[in-house]
Amino acid sequence: MSTSIKVMIADDQMMVRQGFTVLLDAQPDIEVVGQAVDGADAVAKVAELAPDVVLMDIRMPGMGGIEATSVITRVPGAAVKVLVLTTFDLDEYVYEALRAGASGFLLKDASADQLAEAVRVVAAGEALLSPNITKRLITEFSRLGAPRAPSVARIDVLTERETEVLSLIAQGLSNAEISEHLVLAEQTVKTHVSRILVKLGLRDRTQAAVFAYESGLIRPAGY
Repeated sequence: MSTSIKVMIADDQMMVRQGFTVLLDAQPDIEVVGQAVDGADAVAKVAELAPDVVLMDIRMPGMGGIEATSVITRVPGAAVKVLVLTTFDLDEYVYEALRAGASGFLLKDASADQLAEAVRVVAAGEALLSPNITKRLITEFSRLGAPRAPSVARIDVLTERETEVLSLIAQGLSNAEISEHLVLAEQTVKTHVSRILVKLGLRDRTQAAVFAYESGLIRPAGY
């Protein structure tokens, strides 16, 4: 069907690729359009197939998933979203995958329903940042210390309300939760989020969360 979310799976294990293909093709609104065996293959296949979402393994021979994610998401005008899949529940992978441009992070032991929902969330431009992932992201910034990027000038383009919304995005709140917290209509929150992304030149909410920490707008407790 024409409205299906087009997905490509990049993993060096054939059984993983085939398993995810079966699970996702069973969904009425998702279509697996291709598979890649490593990062370099993923980069080439994205250019050929133009998927909406790439399920990207982190550890692959040759070009790994983080490097491939960085290449794919930095192509000018690219609309593809990357959902990183890994068996390794480690801080460094969460942090580096998000910094590389991934829109979400999911462990390979997720259920079929969780996998399908993750694809839908990422395809819609939402961040797949569970509270658990957000805590790990905060921990990683705590370990690294000072903000990496002096972005005061970019922060200054935001209104006071937009800055407030950005800080809540960085804490892992959904639009509905931000709406409740600020006593605003959810549609108003969506408008603020869209304007924040445009003003800061960011791809999605995940990148907005990373930006908020790296710019120093949000600091982990004790810093």
